[in-house]
Amino acid sequence: MPFLDSAAPPTTLRTLGAALLAAAVLTACGGSDDEPTPRTLTMEKIGSYNGGKPGAAEITAYDAASKRLFVVNGANGTVDVLDLSTPSSPKLAGTISVAALGAGVNSVAIHDGLVALAIEASPKTSPGTIAFYNAGDLKLVNSVKVGAQPDMLTFTPDGRSVLVANEGEPNSYGLADSIDPEGSVSVITVNRGGTPTVASADFRAFNGQEAALRAQGIRIYGPGASAAQDFEPEYIALSEDGRTAYVTLQENNAVAIVDVATAKVTSIKPLGTKNHNLAGMGLDASDEDGVVNSNTGTPAVKIGPQPVKGMYLPDAIARFTVDGTAYLITANEGDARADWPGFNEETRVRAHCTAGLDPTVFGDAANLILDSNLGRLRITANPNGGSAGKNAAGQCNELYTFGARSFSIWDTNLVRVYDSGDEFEKNTQALPNGRFNASNDNNTLDSRSPAKGPEPEGVVVGRFGNKTYAFIGLERVGGVMVYDVSKPSAASFVTYLNTRSNDSGDLGPEGLALIPADKSPNNKPLLIVGNEVSGTTAILQINLGY
Repeated sequence: MPFLDSAAPPTTLRTLGAALLAAAVLTACGGSDDEPTPRTLTMEKIGSYNGGKPGAAEITAYDAASKRLFVVNGANGTVDVLDLSTPSSPKLAGTISVAALGAGVNSVAIHDGLVALAIEASPKTSPGTIAFYNAGDLKLVNSVKVGAQPDMLTFTPDGRSVLVANEGEPNSYGLADSIDPEGSVSVITVNRGGTPTVASADFRAFNGQEAALRAQGIRIYGPGASAAQDFEPEYIALSEDGRTAYVTLQENNAVAIVDVATAKVTSIKPLGTKNHNLAGMGLDASDEDGVVNSNTGTPAVKIGPQPVKGMYLPDAIARFTVDGTAYLITANEGDARADWPGFNEETRVRAHCTAGLDPTVFGDAANLILDSNLGRLRITANPNGGSAGKNAAGQCNELYTFGARSFSIWDTNLVRVYDSGDEFEKNTQALPNGRFNASNDNNTLDSRSPAKGPEPEGVVVGRFGNKTYAFIGLERVGGVMVYDVSKPSAASFVTYLNTRSNDSGDLGPEGLALIPADKSPNNKPLLIVGNEVSGTTAILQINLGY
């Protein structure tokens, strides 16, 4: 369980925005002004549960009263219920099957003993289901229908409502059986003891505005898709009062703002792009960069500025406050529409730029396009609504890659305050238990360098005393990065724990859940990590030094 700790220098040139995190109120994530403020924070793995197969551990949620951990088992389409009363040795206490309600579970959330499950239909383009269960006896309480492909869901802080991101992915584009359902955010009034009611925040008001939205930098590019069809809600962060939701539209490189009381999308904010050509904002762009200016190179670690733009395309989002000002944090994973028939936006620089790079834009264009430089980098062929990023001669004059290999902090208007730059790659370049930019299903050096690098996916925040920390999971190389975000414009690296062991151990962190000390079974703050590829649930203890 290697552990990297550093008083890493604060990132320069990382100023620009502020914001973060999701789900429960900050007090539910630990911390108050009455608590002492730690001088140090470290993590250690104290327990684990092996689901027995890939996909057996994805999203997790904890119920303090029953000391049970609910783990989405994507391999079986069920939820494993673990007894976490002894965190060092969690044990299977039960299983929730949803076979009578849908194809499988995508996400789980809990509030005061009530468990909410997001259940996908078969086919996935049909309306999904949100089902409510008692945490203690695992009995079904009731269920309601929502939009297609319900994914992340979260309770409002008062527990009266549940918000659900209905992703609404298509099954294909342009084929005889193609269906592209609309994305939406369902707002469910729980009505404990009664029947839940559902309102839908949809995107139909933006239909007909596609050109104007694209001009703002909001990606709308699915073939033949309206704005409502193209927007695919991914993850939700709530304000402390539960009145406003911030919803990532991952493929669209945007965030929707939802008024919860009226279930209405009030605005959509573009996130822009990251300039990877600035100092401290670079990346390793190739897995064949061991030979200079070559198409037949070998892997090497080469992190540096590159003349490409990174589309943030965030997955998880979280919210926190500092001195009364709210911020959002995004895990800038990146995602391409490449998983279904009829359309694939993902390509590589050399394959896409067959006429070469525009020499008026790219210095040393003839060498930059080689595989040892940018040639292997995965980019989009459809930056926004059909533009290929080429000049009249067919030469590429813009290169847009997926994700930013970082986390960002934004203000609530989605103006960027901070970005972690290239620190994730730099802090993982010399791991003793995994090779640089290895993926979650191999231990191959440089494997992910042409494609999203460490790939940050999950993020949660916790407050201890007057310090606020962000915990960011890296889906590919694995492990959890911790940053002190108490000064949002100057966040600083604290520590990193990676519990993979080359091509075994904990692989593919998917979901993170923070259990504060006052709700923890061992009275210590815990971070629960669902590792999708290895099917393992890791229990990490957060150790605070005073």
